[in-house]
Amino acid sequence: MAHHRSQFKHDDFQFGFEIALGSTYRGAADAGEVLATAERISDGDADSWLREWLATADAVHAAGTAAEDAGHRVTALAHHRRSATYYATALYLIDHSHEAARQPEIWGRQRECWKRIVELSGGERIAIPYGDTTLPGWFFQAADERRPLVVINNGSDGATSQMWVQGGAAALERGYHWMTFDGPGQQSTLFEQGIPFRHDWEAVLGPVADAMVARDDVDADRIAVIGVSQAGYWVPRALAFEHRFAAGVADPGVVDVSASWLEPLPAHLRKDLASGKRESFDREMRMGERFSASTRALLEFRGAPYGIEGDSRYDLYAAVMKQRLGDEVGQISTPMLVTDPEGEQFWPGQSQQLYERLPGPKELVHFTAAEGAGRHCEPLGSSVRDARIFDWLATYLG
Repeated sequence: MAHHRSQFKHDDFQFGFEIALGSTYRGAADAGEVLATAERISDGDADSWLREWLATADAVHAAGTAAEDAGHRVTALAHHRRSATYYATALYLIDHSHEAARQPEIWGRQRECWKRIVELSGGERIAIPYGDTTLPGWFFQAADERRPLVVINNGSDGATSQMWVQGGAAALERGYHWMTFDGPGQQSTLFEQGIPFRHDWEAVLGPVADAMVARDDVDADRIAVIGVSQAGYWVPRALAFEHRFAAGVADPGVVDVSASWLEPLPAHLRKDLASGKRESFDREMRMGERFSASTRALLEFRGAPYGIEGDSRYDLYAAVMKQRLGDEVGQISTPMLVTDPEGEQFWPGQSQQLYERLPGPKELVHFTAAEGAGRHCEPLGSSVRDARIFDWLATYLG
């Protein structure tokens, strides 16, 4: 686990803090702002977490708006990159606070920062046809010419702006275009369109590929996809059916999303789930949540994107349990890199399991706590992460 001294004893607080601090590598946070804000927070107090990150976010956002009004584009972009991270950090624990109802309003502020970032950095807002609607996407050119492309597929609850830190910046530096999108259950597709997660992600990545190969500025033979967090399940799942990508990355590898949901449950509840005892499962869960506000908050936060009608926890768990890789893994021919961070909190051991099941060209890359790059999605090891992922991608993207 982490060899550095922790800022917080409460692990959710510590992890949110690490994501913010790690964002400094790409200018999406400033070390002083992150440390000063963290110092003001009472460990384990989600109300204080929300209040202090919002205070920092609002101040930085106001400075960004003032810089824009004064015509200082570079300054404004820098401020908006940081305020986007701070709003996202505030939202990370909002379901544990007494102000969970403010989520849409605060998310709106976070989204406004992203809109400013896209505009000020010359990005292009695109609409990806999806069924009878569209998914929002954002495309960033490395140059006005045909180039390879890196698609960055977000996870369950990360801010869209964070995709810059998770590979967007690294792609541009190497002369690749990059793009990201809000898929079903993610960010604006969830909050504004009300479209929930789906397990068959090929239905999402397929339309994204369609839109990208149709572009004149994209080299259709050299498109890679990086799946971040829960997309460590979605990307391999999609690649079993979608064969137009030159390479795929799962950071980390996930074979069964539901493992992290089932692990904390007592054995008898797991048995109820397995044998379809909906009523007794729901009754027990409701009782448990009455005694544990934190359990309830966690289920509200992690359950929202599944879009289950009614409040049956059995139905929610059944939806999560669909997010598992089956025999379709045998159809993946796309070369894949699987990251394996030491101290993975959510899906420990699954990177190795995915790696072993992949039939095609593959590589497993370890990240250690000793090099400062442990934990889920290597939050404090951006430079090491970028180097290993993109040096591997270079084989396929040139």
